[in-house]
Amino acid sequence: MARKIPATVITGFLGSGKTTLIRHLLANAGGKRIALIINEFGDLGVDGEILKGCTDAACAEDDIMELSNGCICCTVADDFIPTMQNLLDRPEPPEHIVIETSGLALPQPLVSAFNWPEISTRVTVDGVVTVIDGRAAADGQFAHDIAAVDAQRAADDTLDHETPLSELFEDQIAAADMIVVNKTDLLTQAEAEALAARLSSDARAGVRVVKTAMGRLPVDVLLGLDAGAEADMAQRHAPHHHHHEGDDHDHDDFESFAVDRATITDPAAFAARLAEVIRAHSILRLKGFAAVDGKPMRLAIQAVGPRVDHYFDRPFGADEPRETRLVVIGQAGLDRAAITADLQA
Repeated sequence: MARKIPATVITGFLGSGKTTLIRHLLANAGGKRIALIINEFGDLGVDGEILKGCTDAACAEDDIMELSNGCICCTVADDFIPTMQNLLDRPEPPEHIVIETSGLALPQPLVSAFNWPEISTRVTVDGVVTVIDGRAAADGQFAHDIAAVDAQRAADDTLDHETPLSELFEDQIAAADMIVVNKTDLLTQAEAEALAARLSSDARAGVRVVKTAMGRLPVDVLLGLDAGAEADMAQRHAPHHHHHEGDDHDHDDFESFAVDRATITDPAAFAARLAEVIRAHSILRLKGFAAVDGKPMRLAIQAVGPRVDHYFDRPFGADEPRETRLVVIGQAGLDRAAITADLQA
């Protein structure tokens, strides 16, 4: 069976920086064919025009599709499913699909739509990324310009839910596989750390909170979460029982390094050990390959947060060294020596 095409859902209120994050993603896609679905309405397709101005080959105009008939979670059958079918039926389908929702969209109905029979066997939700305006959230608001959000709500005649902004915020956090605290250049380090800790405590176990400015996140951090979110809807609904109240950054906010170690004996035990190391050091991603004693096959390892997947992917080549090499990805400031020691133990 052909592998399902991964899709990333990017949600967050108007002004949180979703479009800026996506532009940066497209400009650094490294040749990956990415299709983009933008849920625009009441704004003359401004985001679409901005993104179409991107000169990178990864965001060719034909790969950018706008849903302008209203909030995506309210028009799933009429707009979203046919658009997805058109993308998937192309002679050369995209390698990854990115969906930018309206700030008023409930993420849960959209993620659930990936279970519709028309698309369920062909595409999966790689991850839900919720973008937060760090300055607004630290100030106890849900968006920088509440009036603009209210105007957006008024402009959408198809909106069939009057969810308060506080509950929309909770829904976005509950659905997230990754929470991006954007605009940290407007926060002190103490404010950014306190906000990240609060969001982490409100999110599901294992959800990573990352901090950035101007949406500058490495592609390897955003894509490849492999969450299969549509199969995990029971854990992605907010209870709605409470309400929430520097320097420019770039890829220097993140770092990655490789760790070599000896062969391993037990894949399951090694995966459990990796999960412990990831939790202890707040590692975002870990991936690589391992050589297992007595096994001719190479063990592939993929970890997102503390969830570690491993499988034998292929035999080692005749001239290929039987080695174990892991790549660690995380926020800048990782204790490389301690992580290396833990992974080599």
